[in-house]
Amino acid sequence: MAGLGGLGYTVVTMAKRSKKTKTAGVNDTGSGEANGAGSGGLTYAGAGVDIDAGDAMVGMIKSHMRRTYGPRVLGRHGAFAGLFRLDYNEKIFARNYREPVLVACTDGVGSKVKLAIEMGICDTVGQDVVAMNVNDMIVQGAEPLLFLDYIGTHKLEPAKMTDIVKGVSDGCVLSGCALLGGETAELPDLYAKDDFDLAGFAVGVCELSRVIDGNRVEPGDVVLGLGSSGVHSNGYTLVRAIVKKAKLKLNAVYPELDATRTLGEVLLEPTRIYVKSIVSLLRGYRVKQPVSAMAHITGGGLPGNLPRVLHDEVDVKLARPHGTHGRGKGKSKSKGWDIPPVFKFLQKHGGVADDEMMRVFNMGIGYVVVVRPHFAEAVAKRLAQSGESVFELGTIVKGKGRLVWG
Repeated sequence: MAGLGGLGYTVVTMAKRSKKTKTAGVNDTGSGEANGAGSGGLTYAGAGVDIDAGDAMVGMIKSHMRRTYGPRVLGRHGAFAGLFRLDYNEKIFARNYREPVLVACTDGVGSKVKLAIEMGICDTVGQDVVAMNVNDMIVQGAEPLLFLDYIGTHKLEPAKMTDIVKGVSDGCVLSGCALLGGETAELPDLYAKDDFDLAGFAVGVCELSRVIDGNRVEPGDVVLGLGSSGVHSNGYTLVRAIVKKAKLKLNAVYPELDATRTLGEVLLEPTRIYVKSIVSLLRGYRVKQPVSAMAHITGGGLPGNLPRVLHDEVDVKLARPHGTHGRGKGKSKSKGWDIPPVFKFLQKHGGVADDEMMRVFNMGIGYVVVVRPHFAEAVAKRLAQSGESVFELGTIVKGKGRLVWG
């Protein structure tokens, strides 16, 4: 539902950003011709909301949205809500559930969008908003089904908005879910010039018997970490403060960080999406359930997120990270992990304490899988074959629901 100044879309088989018009003496056509506009009357466009720009955007985003649809998306163009079929019986795409549990979540990108605005690169944060939702969702053992986005902006610029939706579409393709609809709100009274904000909403499904909630975690379980792609989408208020304090240039290349990319490009690296690796892993064990818990490492880092999936009779005991960086896809090491250069760079230029870095950033570990010890090697191998960088971080011990270093 679009609010005042909103150009909302609900999508089924193609993008539809519907325009809301009012007839109480104000022309909402955006054309400046009706309801007295020609004689100095008010128009929606004159008040700051350009419906014509929204209509232009509709045509520009259609292909990005349709590429995310599968046979489970139903309905017609221009409907008021999107339709998605939970059970599907066609042989190739069959999906049927005995006791389905719907899983829903919402999240945004935060102040990372400020860097995107400064750099003029807006598609990467579209992928980020998908990642922040679906990576949370799969923690419960769910398969993402559909995604909705919300973009609020000072001025609706079709090219910029299309870049954002393209990034959202990229994220949905990587996650195997449909971009079923969303909302774009042009709000010049709320957002400063050039500003926008971005949030997303995801729905998934899991069999009741396969829900993962951490209650099965027990001493001896092995903790595996999956490498992050960079800072992901948390801690950017601190990142921006470091850039400002150290007078760093977003468009400059710093060889100690990256020999070919600018600082801004490194910081805008999209959040890694772990959906296909994790969903494939879980589907690979139809009877046995070797995974006892999982965690998406977001704001709060490892100390703030791992205890969330523990019950109060166990602790997670982790090895400290290694002092040098040397990760590679599919590489599995002794306990611990390498801190990627971006975090060392930020810590050096910001003078940030070790503990503060650990509780703000992911520090190179974007996702954690807790597994039964006799499955640990096989699970690590499966994840590595899916393209993940896998690290053995530690073990589960008796305790009180805490993270301890050892």
